[in-house]
Amino acid sequence: MATFLLERTAPLPPPEAWRRLTDWPRHGAVVPLTRVTVLTAPPTHEGTVFVARSGLGPLAFDDRMEVTVWQPPTDDAPGRCRLEKRGRAVRGWAEIEVHPGPGGRAHVVWREEIRVRLLPPFLDGALERAARWMFGRAANRLLRGR
Repeated sequence: MATFLLERTAPLPPPEAWRRLTDWPRHGAVVPLTRVTVLTAPPTHEGTVFVARSGLGPLAFDDRMEVTVWQPPTDDAPGRCRLEKRGRAVRGWAEIEVHPGPGGRAHVVWREEIRVRLLPPFLDGALERAARWMFGRAANRLLRGR
């Protein structure tokens, strides 16, 4: 099991940062070799299910996720989204929070716990470093709008 925390400050108002970070299909556009398919009708809400398919051919796997908390930011409160990872190969959870920061900027906190089936525990450190790098890069690209 790997657990990591990312924090970013973006030159965006919190609602725009939230919109970009929770546009599930765009995650597939910023994570290499990944395609995201939303299985439930929009808009996103508690109960929304989507699948991130990563890899190539027989080496691909599905990361099935369900939104279990959906609280978009308001003028009075930060936004918070919790995803439960329920795939056969990937388990765990992710939480994305978007807070108002200084100067109207958004402060993003992304926490994640990831378990990969059949991955021996001695590789947890490598998994944590790889996940932190990959999701950090994805968050940066999503927030930049790329």
